[in-house]
Amino acid sequence: MATAKPKKKNPRLASGRKRVRQDSKLNAANTSLRSKYRTAVKNVEKAVAAGDKTKATELFAKAQSIVDTIADKGIFHKNKAARDKSRLSTKVKALALATPAA
Repeated sequence: MATAKPKKKNPRLASGRKRVRQDSKLNAANTSLRSKYRTAVKNVEKAVAAGDKTKATELFAKAQSIVDTIADKGIFHKNKAARDKSRLSTKVKALALATPAA
């Protein structure tokens, strides 16, 4: 049914072979960090959805650190990181303001 991708040829030059080795290591590292980023954001959103103010603020502080690290490494653009932090902050603050009034 689905055709397999054609296998890539190995580079002939030593510099090309080295670049392939480096790219695969870098890709694995970036994938891991990207996953860590998404997990941190998701955990904050789950805490907000559950209405747990203290847990949400604690997880948000950790998520901020992770988001900044990812942006500094250039895995996500700094504006995307700032936008995500801003949106999370708004959700956490809304939870904090809604809890005392209720």
